[in-house]
Amino acid sequence: MVGLAPPFREKETHDQKMNVAFQGEHGAYSEAGLFEHFGDGAVALPCESFDAVFAAVSSGRVERGFIPIENSLAGSIHRNYDLLLQNELVVVGEHNLRVSHCLIGTPGARLEGIRTVTSHPQALAQCEGYLKRLGVKIEPAYDTAGSVKLVREGGNPSVAAIASRRAAELYGMQVLAEGIEDNPANYTRFLAIACHPVEPGPDAKTSIVFSLENRPGALYRAMSVFALRDIDLTKIESRPLVGKLWEYFFYIDLAGSVEETRVKNALANLSEFAAFLRVLGSYPRYRGG
Repeated sequence: MVGLAPPFREKETHDQKMNVAFQGEHGAYSEAGLFEHFGDGAVALPCESFDAVFAAVSSGRVERGFIPIENSLAGSIHRNYDLLLQNELVVVGEHNLRVSHCLIGTPGARLEGIRTVTSHPQALAQCEGYLKRLGVKIEPAYDTAGSVKLVREGGNPSVAAIASRRAAELYGMQVLAEGIEDNPANYTRFLAIACHPVEPGPDAKTSIVFSLENRPGALYRAMSVFALRDIDLTKIESRPLVGKLWEYFFYIDLAGSVEETRVKNALANLSEFAAFLRVLGSYPRYRGG
């Protein structure tokens, strides 16, 4: 099965008022990245889950969704890779957000009195070394900003959350420590998703997903269609192909647009032997931090 990219509909612009869905509560890192990407005029719609973000875009409730796809310390967000495959939405943009974590407690709480720390599993993983040194119990929560709300509602001075300084300010909580991530090079890459593709411009990136028959040299052959054309592969991710033991979907990000001849030829070559191929989108490449 081959899913070629549909024709481009519009150029992605960030100077218009855009309704954008994200997973989490107000004050989440996803919301911060959303405003950096779309501008302060964007209208942010909090969603309980990543599935709900995709549903909001698919239904037309919002024009865009904004989802984390990988973190430089904790790795990929696998659920969103699966949802990209399960839904008919397309990737129309990307953004890298510098993440700086704070330990947040109730007003009057003291750092030495903290016994339990709660946050999203990704945030907990990014602060693993700090938490071990602190010697606390950890409890996963559905969202970073949401964990601050939970600590506020609980009112227990021995329980703290990991989230942004903005989340602490929004919910009237106290910052006990800042910059607690294990590595300062802590970035989360986000994808903007929509119902229709956009014109990516001259500096583009393309995301695809494909599967191969389990034969000797199959993956080498797949990679060679890009190597022989000097196409830079910026990310490779594999996910299990449900129902087929030890077979996988391969997600690849590559430099270039599906409208470029060498990319078009590489995908046509790959389609000759891939059991499944779908273009998830061509979009402007993020060149910020």
